[in-house]
Amino acid sequence: MGQAGTAEAAVRYLRATGVHPAEPLPRPRLRCVGDDERAPVDRQEFRRVLGHFATGVTVITAPAADGPAGFACQSFSSLSLDPLLVAFMVGRTSTTWPRIARAGVFCVNVLSAGQGELCRGFAVSGGDKFAGVAYDTAPVSGSPRLAGTLAWVDCTIHAVHTGGDHLIVVGRVATLGTGDNEDGAPLLFHKGRFL
Repeated sequence: MGQAGTAEAAVRYLRATGVHPAEPLPRPRLRCVGDDERAPVDRQEFRRVLGHFATGVTVITAPAADGPAGFACQSFSSLSLDPLLVAFMVGRTSTTWPRIARAGVFCVNVLSAGQGELCRGFAVSGGDKFAGVAYDTAPVSGSPRLAGTLAWVDCTIHAVHTGGDHLIVVGRVATLGTGDNEDGAPLLFHKGRFL
């Protein structure tokens, strides 16, 4: 399945389950870089420079038929107040994303400063990421709500858009709250390491 095909399949699945994602925006006009224009930025330089932007770290979780699904995600943000929407980005090669897409729901777990090892466990591919991890279930979606977090946001998938080698997943907020460690410091990622 191609890049656009993955997003389209997720949207078809969501529509079949009664969730109606927002209509896709028109595609931007694309053009080639001219001979007289500067060459595109080197990928390593792109990562190095953008690594100066500190981000919070989350774990996106969902209930799945074959056991809970989850992955570490630093590309999460609030999106809209009316309606209440959040967004996260996930790589198209993710093996966890299809399981979350099939669930049609997810919970964003905002990690606290002491949860670096927990994050590393969710950052690897394969294996039982939930082994030894304490959690209960989010009230609306039934997604795993991890213990010791600063906050959680329980969502249904509202829309999925393509974005280069990632998908942009928009979630409609069903409910949210602070976690066990609401007064703690956040886990931050900066220049390739946790702060």
